[in-house]
Amino acid sequence: MKIVVIGGTGLVGSKVVQGLTEHGHDAVAAAPSTGVNAVTGEGLREVLSEAAAVVDVSNSPSFDETPATEFFNASTTNLLAAEQEAGIRHHVALSVVGTDELALESGYFRAKLAQEKLISAGPIPYTIVHATQFFEFLGAIADSATVGDTVRLPAAFIQPMAATDVAEAAAIAAVGEPANGIVEVGGPERFRLPDLIRTALTARGDTRQVVADPEARYWGVAIGERTLVPADGATVFDIRFADWILEAAAKA
Repeated sequence: MKIVVIGGTGLVGSKVVQGLTEHGHDAVAAAPSTGVNAVTGEGLREVLSEAAAVVDVSNSPSFDETPATEFFNASTTNLLAAEQEAGIRHHVALSVVGTDELALESGYFRAKLAQEKLISAGPIPYTIVHATQFFEFLGAIADSATVGDTVRLPAAFIQPMAATDVAEAAAIAAVGEPANGIVEVGGPERFRLPDLIRTALTARGDTRQVVADPEARYWGVAIGERTLVPADGATVFDIRFADWILEAAAKA
């Protein structure tokens, strides 16, 4: 099966391509560096020829609302139109657990929610994969919540997962039947956010103090205790945080 991966050269996309290829599929990495730009439409007709499915794991280069909205609107509109012309049978898009709630205060997540609405109202059978936060981005969470030498975070739960597992979830969705809805995926363990970030920083020798603060925000958004965890019935993947930390340290 030919499957085109939009954003196929990035952190998750490259792993989607690798996983699909290892299982015998013709997985094509599509990105500006390979001559395919979903925002402008460049190369879409050619790359989608004879494909059965598309996996979109691309992301806006900006987290500000206006450019993010422009990115997701243009890329998704162009993709859906090109997919309809090419006879694509399944559109898979990667999104985030908690998008509906996060969109109440975050311009970026309003842009993601708008993308999801375009997909659900579009002409292509689809699956939207809602994933929890990646282990690879825990350092960025800490940086976003740091003032001086202190990281202040709400004591909400988080159920993060490795990018490798996120990619596997997207690949599984691509070769399955369209859900015509949202499927949620997460990691095998649930943590309090400050505890997880403290462990992640300690593991890499970062001496910043991590404080649980009920007034603190997550990427500028007030969140509930369960905003960042999937609902009951979500698919849970295998890679544990401690194992990921050890593997990351070995690679480093």
